[in-house]
Amino acid sequence: MINERSRLKSCLTCLVATILISFIFLANPAFSYDESCIHCGMNKAQFGHSWVIIEHNDGTFEGVCSVHCAAIDMALHTDKGTKSITVGDYNSKKQIDVDKAYWVIGGDKMGVMTANAKWAFETKQAADKFMSEHGGRPANFDEVMKAAFEDMYADTLMIQKKRQMMKMKKQK
Repeated sequence: MINERSRLKSCLTCLVATILISFIFLANPAFSYDESCIHCGMNKAQFGHSWVIIEHNDGTFEGVCSVHCAAIDMALHTDKGTKSITVGDYNSKKQIDVDKAYWVIGGDKMGVMTANAKWAFETKQAADKFMSEHGGRPANFDEVMKAAFEDMYADTLMIQKKRQMMKMKKQK
């Protein structure tokens, strides 16, 4: 009887722990697959290949669609600092550490929220293959963020123009 009660208590404890952990991950927008970017509204399901998750020093997370929106978020939250940042691998959509990623800037593939694409790859071979097929140049994360800030004004004008054109199409 005591062994049964002990086993039941252990099972219930595991069940409660599993539910709590699941709730934490599912309730957090940065980890939710159907979540949208907090800055532009783009859907994670469509942009997993460029999705960035920023963990701030205060323990909060932000999920954004691209390096462009990550730059916006970092500029808006300078008081929080960043603890870690991951990005979707271009091919697998798997989240990888931005400092371990092999980055490609540019090429003939349109970027997400930018005319000057910034793509992350888990392996050097994948980045090299992309560059041989689509162009671009290798970079590290610091260079990627510097390029994102340098491109911000032109990209913002491009986004505004696209949204204005979409709005006009809807009105017809």
